[in-house]
Amino acid sequence: MKPNNGDLSMNTPIRENSYDNDITNLIVAVSRLRRRVREIVSTMALSLTQTAVVERLARDGPSTTSDLARAERITSQSMGTAIAELEGMGLLKRRPHPSDKRQMVIELTAEGITAREAARVETLTWLGQAVAKLSNAERTILFSAADIMKSIAEDDQK
Repeated sequence: MKPNNGDLSMNTPIRENSYDNDITNLIVAVSRLRRRVREIVSTMALSLTQTAVVERLARDGPSTTSDLARAERITSQSMGTAIAELEGMGLLKRRPHPSDKRQMVIELTAEGITAREAARVETLTWLGQAVAKLSNAERTILFSAADIMKSIAEDDQK
């Protein structure tokens, strides 16, 4: 294989140790921040998959299990488990698909919308207070990094 000369495409391997420590630090930081947010948000203690489902339904509206699984890049079986758990908590409900009776449409319940909003307010309050302690330069870097991470996460979905 050719060495990586700055090209970080998926087809070109990264040289050993070129970014390993920085990438590891990034993974640890994101994981710790996510864990801390989960500790703070007592209203809705959900798994990452469950949170992703609630957020996607809130943002995009009702969806099928297979569409949700595809969007979150997990198996339909795993998505079905998450949906069943959320349904058991009263956060979402199923209804027949209007044109394909073999499928069900998944949507948030009023309780799901309320719980999501409460968790969102708790998160924004805590994280907003933490970010307010940063300098203007640090906030600019942090928000730019968020845009970059979002771009990386969505890169191959285009």
